[in-house]
Amino acid sequence: MIRVGIVGHIGSGKSYVAKKFGYPVFNADDEVKNLYKTNKYCFKKLNKFFPNYITSFPVKKNEVIATILKKKNSLKKIVKIIHPMVKHRMNNFIRKNKNRKIIILDIPLLLENKIENKKDIIVFVKSEKSKIIKKLKKRKNFNPLLIKKFMQIQLPIEYKIKKSDFIVRNNFNKKFLKKDINKILKRIL
Repeated sequence: MIRVGIVGHIGSGKSYVAKKFGYPVFNADDEVKNLYKTNKYCFKKLNKFFPNYITSFPVKKNEVIATILKKKNSLKKIVKIIHPMVKHRMNNFIRKNKNRKIIILDIPLLLENKIENKKDIIVFVKSEKSKIIKKLKKRKNFNPLLIKKFMQIQLPIEYKIKKSDFIVRNNFNKKFLKKDINKILKRIL
C-alpha cells in the first residue's frame, strides 16, 4: 500500500485535491467533527480542561472556536487531546484499506504531529495567496484571528515544501489539477 499525505497552506484546497486522486481518503477534519458529535470521551476530556467553554455534549463548534479565541494556548491543548483519537481512527482506516493500492491522508497537521512514515509520499498543495484568501472569506465561520491561531501551530510553508515529494499547483481548475495528479500517480505506481 502506498500512503500519500496531502499538506499545504490553510485554504489551499487540500481536501479537494485529496478527493481528486480517486482513492480512499482519510480526512482528519471530518474525523474531528465526528468526534465532537459522537464521542463522549472526547467531550469529557475537553470539558475537564475547558469547563467554562466546552459545556455540553455533543461539542459545539462555536464553543471550540470561543475556547481557541479566548483562552491562551487552548488550541495546542485541544490538538493534544484530539490528536490521539484522530490517530486511532486513522490507524483503523489504514487497516480497513490495507489491500488498496493507494490511500490518501488528508491531515492538516500531518508533519506537525509526526504522523507521516518515512515511506509516505508527501504532496504539497500550492495555491496563490490571493485565491486562498478569497476562498477563506467565503467560509461560513470565517474569522481571520482564528486562521492566524491555526497558522501559528503549523510548520513554515518552506519546510513543508522541502519535505514534499511532489507539488500540485491548485489554481482551482479541475482540468489543470487532474493533469498534475495523473502525473504523480504515474510516477508512484
